Amino acid sequence: MQTIFTHIQSLFGIQNDFLSAIKGHDLDTVKQLEQAWMLIEDDRIVDFGSMENFPSGNYDQEINVAGKLIIPTWCDSHTHLVFPKTREEEFVDRINGLTYEQIAANGGGILNSAKHLTTISSAQLFEDACQRLEELIRLGTGAIEIKSGYGLSLEAELKILRVIKQLKETYSLPIKATFLGAHAYPLAYKENKEGYIQLIIKEMLPAIAAEGLADYMDVFCEKGFFSVADTDRLLNAAAKYHLKPKIHANQLYNSGGVQIGVQHHAISVDHLECVGDEEISCLQNSTTIPTLLPAAAFFLGISYQPARKMIDANLPVCLASDYNPGSCPSGNIPFLLSLACTQLKMTPNEAFNAVTYNGAAAMELQHEVGSITRGKKANFIISKTLPSFNLIPYSFGSNLMDKVYINGKQF
Repeated sequence: MQTIFTHIQSLFGIQNDFLSAIKGHDLDTVKQLEQAWMLIEDDRIVDFGSMENFPSGNYDQEINVAGKLIIPTWCDSHTHLVFPKTREEEFVDRINGLTYEQIAANGGGILNSAKHLTTISSAQLFEDACQRLEELIRLGTGAIEIKSGYGLSLEAELKILRVIKQLKETYSLPIKATFLGAHAYPLAYKENKEGYIQLIIKEMLPAIAAEGLADYMDVFCEKGFFSVADTDRLLNAAAKYHLKPKIHANQLYNSGGVQIGVQHHAISVDHLECVGDEEISCLQNSTTIPTLLPAAAFFLGISYQPARKMIDANLPVCLASDYNPGSCPSGNIPFLLSLACTQLKMTPNEAFNAVTYNGAAAMELQHEVGSITRGKKANFIISKTLPSFNLIPYSFGSNLMDKVYINGKQF
């Protein structure tokens, strides 16, 4: 089926080349075409151009979107979308002065979610995840990575990953699954950390690989969680099962997570609130994508990532939501764009490229989604009537998404 969209105010985010990622000051360049048309056939973008050169033909459907923008859907490369229960009581604890580490030490945080994971049914876990995912799609997300990590036992981690697999089978947007058993040490292994590491290596990884449940392996490499040496062992074990590495790095401390991530050729290192010249230099000599999660910094009230310094160092900066029940209970990418502009001092163009093309690259999906490109999936947003893209990060309290198309079909 062929559908042609006409009188597009701006066709925004055109990319004609397949890059590994968009780096440095190139992030501030976004190709757009004003007063444009775009033709899709079934689930693919076929062609586009100026209305001055409108190709007459017998199309199955013609849709006039005068005054509106068409932009590629957001590509959110870091979420924890599948979880059993919200944690608003910890939100109040932080307001009353407890730190993230204190809440975790008291059995809150990740361990709180792990406790509730044991009592929720797989059916309820799936239903709740569907509601969250559909909300994100309506806000413009068209590709997403989802991590486990709230199970911390073989049975519970498999439960989460099987739900993610079910989401993949139910929804048509690209979904990547990441095994994050190394998210925290469960209470049963509080005095036997080596025992839990061995559980991950000898039981969890083989079982996950046998069912083909994960694309990536992640580790929370942080003081009080998993050390650099632990991370090294875990990623070496995961590599035997062809699980590519990603790392939670340098959120609370300068933990060495960036360096061990680069050493293992990680697809991305994520968080990066605590980053200095050494980490930036390390990333410059790698293919690892630095993924910034400023909504988590916002919600926790901690320092933001040095995005400008990274961009000036010609790094391929990526943005993602970190949607999770404890430190970022939101996957709202338009709001993330506002944070990136106001707090990280990124331009709207830089923020856009960071959460579209580079978001796709951080999931190895840049050949399928992340830009308006001939041959790519027809995953795109039609905005409400707007004069320019800049109004989206500017209007941080408004939903300016009108329609979202996934695989050429309106969601």
